[in-house]
Amino acid sequence: MPDSKEVSVNLEGHVALVEIHRPPHNFFDQHLIQNLADAFEALDENLECRAILLASEGKSFCAGANFKGRVTSSDDRAEAVGANHIYREAVRLFSCKKPVVAAIQGAAVGGGLGLALVADFRVVSPEARFAANFVKLGIHPGFGLTYTLPRLIGVQKASLMFLTGRRIPADEAIAWGLADVLTAPDQLRQTARQLAAEIAECAPLAVRSTRATLRQGIADAVKVQTDHEFSEQSWLMRTADHREGVRAVEERRVGNFVGR
Repeated sequence: MPDSKEVSVNLEGHVALVEIHRPPHNFFDQHLIQNLADAFEALDENLECRAILLASEGKSFCAGANFKGRVTSSDDRAEAVGANHIYREAVRLFSCKKPVVAAIQGAAVGGGLGLALVADFRVVSPEARFAANFVKLGIHPGFGLTYTLPRLIGVQKASLMFLTGRRIPADEAIAWGLADVLTAPDQLRQTARQLAAEIAECAPLAVRSTRATLRQGIADAVKVQTDHEFSEQSWLMRTADHREGVRAVEERRVGNFVGR
């Protein structure tokens, strides 16, 4: 089971709450994604668990990787070489056999959006917002998003998100099919649990079989895509535009990009 300080698991009835504890924004690294994958794999083997509720403590669901204060150097490049381990853990998440409902408050940005798309369904509160802001950081999208996002909302809308980095608010996310249920902030966790419980009350073998058919090949496809995404991210992380993008996002301004 995972490190309970960062990821807790609580099975109530047939629904397991898997909660991230890195408030306020739940920035991730390899350790956190590995803990989540360990939790999902353990719950796959637990016959009492029929659905998973993925949630997080704090202001944001997950604001992605923490680039604040980062300087792109030889050390960062060495870190980037090892960063593909994060995506290997992400593939383990997509291999989960149990249905997953995510409760999304605040930001699901960058890799945090990728994490939100691991789930089968997303329940959101009005302040939720989604963004694939990689181009604003001067890098290529990751976490399998170049596969999962077009599959969910179509190539055109996914391209709009990828090439502009714009934020999509909760109501627009519902209209696009990026999110499934909109509810009041104080009802978010309860509404998401109700959806997970609705799934869990159905015949578990039939649910698992049907879901496996609908998601057939998704983990393998994410593996192929993250290998490519990582390759593109690796060289882009060495560019002047990436260094400028990190500064611009941290300083909350438009980047002054030069194409180098």
